[in-house]
Amino acid sequence: MTQMTHTRYAFIKAAWHADIVDRAYEGFCELIPEAQVDVFDVPGAFEMPLLARDLAMTGRYGAVACAAFVVDGGIYRHDFVAQAVVDGLMRAGMDSGVPVLSVSLTPHQYQETDHHNAIYRAHFVEKGREAARAALGVLNVRSAALAPAA
Repeated sequence: MTQMTHTRYAFIKAAWHADIVDRAYEGFCELIPEAQVDVFDVPGAFEMPLLARDLAMTGRYGAVACAAFVVDGGIYRHDFVAQAVVDGLMRAGMDSGVPVLSVSLTPHQYQETDHHNAIYRAHFVEKGREAARAALGVLNVRSAALAPAA
């Protein structure tokens, strides 16, 4: 895949479980140079869609990636929060015309143990790589599909 050198990317990270979520950024930057990525921290997953839309609408970014770890805190239905976030991210992409990618995971069986934390840290690195591949891939496909006919 070829990439235009002037393309910039936004990466939004939720602060909840930052020790896990930040690993997605590391994976993302294994494929997209860190110098081309602007990072934005938000308090939690619920705050991502609005910022994603606002950043996408600036026209500065080829894609916006958003990472969060939404777990069952025992107080609310985390699956509803996760669904609202994913729906909001999709809407942000559709409204702006800029790809908005989700690295938002909602495990059903998460416990704050060393074992689970190690599993999810590694998983977020891979999910960050997948988001970078998706960003590069969708930009290439859109560029080819929207290019003027020869």
